[in-house]
Amino acid sequence: MAKYTKMEKSWALYDWGNSAYSIIITTAVFPLFYKAAATNAGIELADSTAYLGYTIAIFTFTLAMIGPILGTIADYEGMKKRFFTAFFLLGTISTAMLAFVPEGEWLWLLICYTFAALGATGANLFYDAFIVDVTTSKRMNRVSAFGYGLGYIGSTIPFALAILIILLSQNGVLPLSVTNASRLAFLITAAWWIVFTTPMLRHVKPLHFIEREAKPVAQSFRRLGKTIREIRQYRALLLFLIAYFFYIDGVGTIIALSTAYGTDLGLSATSLLIVLFATQVVAAPFAILYGRLADRFTGKKMLYVGIIVYIFVCIYAFFIETIFDFWILAMLVASSQGGIQALSRSYFGKLVPKQNANEFFGFYNIFGKFAAISGPLLVGVTAQVTGNTSMGVLSLVVLFVIGFVVLIFVPEPEPHDPIDEIAAE
Repeated sequence: MAKYTKMEKSWALYDWGNSAYSIIITTAVFPLFYKAAATNAGIELADSTAYLGYTIAIFTFTLAMIGPILGTIADYEGMKKRFFTAFFLLGTISTAMLAFVPEGEWLWLLICYTFAALGATGANLFYDAFIVDVTTSKRMNRVSAFGYGLGYIGSTIPFALAILIILLSQNGVLPLSVTNASRLAFLITAAWWIVFTTPMLRHVKPLHFIEREAKPVAQSFRRLGKTIREIRQYRALLLFLIAYFFYIDGVGTIIALSTAYGTDLGLSATSLLIVLFATQVVAAPFAILYGRLADRFTGKKMLYVGIIVYIFVCIYAFFIETIFDFWILAMLVASSQGGIQALSRSYFGKLVPKQNANEFFGFYNIFGKFAAISGPLLVGVTAQVTGNTSMGVLSLVVLFVIGFVVLIFVPEPEPHDPIDEIAAE
């Protein structure tokens, strides 16, 4: 920690806090809590899963559409921090509200979840864009990876606490029902998120911005339209976003379908939670390692390494047979999951004009969100046509190969002017 400035550490600690939401609400506890509530309300399993899918699609599409617009407005002086704070508050308050939804009210759970997800993903858009303010281009790989590493470590603490409370409640050790234990997990998530966001709210300030002008909203739309019309001038950015769309689609699909794939192999819910916990622990040092190696070999070369690892993961998944094989698969994913995400963020951060970082990270958000659609669709169609889930996973190789090939044509980021190198000083 001593190697990082106060702004860098404050920025990275947000990942430490926010990642509790990602693991407890997005991945582990909330989906099980919601499914139980819907079942108790008499909703068919297939219908409850469909409703959750529709909810995810709604907030994903909403953020993808408004991301560039909000990002363009946030480029004005003083706006980035305000937008970040507003979405952060929306996310934490809505997450806490999940604990107070009456039992069996599955629709209210989905409504609160929608606002919590909008808050979390919206805050992340501006959090990512802050990377151009908190550090220099030279340190960006390392700082971005440091954030992801802290996120993986930080998420395991409230996650372990939540799982412990739920298991002790199940076994009658704690005088709580499993339902109330899950509610307590939601409150722990919100509290953890709030506490570790405080340093960012206090110490991180935007250094790159556009001076305020009359009618800022109207002017923002004009600037956004001009950027879209002149997109060819940003060839490096466009090529990177296309490459990112494909390979991050594969990464996201593997993350999203890993639990279902493990269930198909016969893993119990407890075993899956243990594997998920272990993946978070292993991913932390590897994310930081990717950042260190990127400084030595360049971020682009390490992105190649991450893509190659994922290609191997898809091929290995085709031959998987045992629980031991699944553990190997999970550890391979853990070795590159954080690294490829962290270096994608820092590589993009080096390419964007810093005074317009929010606008361009809005496009980064669009490509990342829509990438979450085609991958699962490819897996689903392939699995249904072939009658083999493993063939569906193997089909993801296509996405990684396309991403790899397009990335070859993305030029290395040019050094920024000296004035851009004051961010972490």
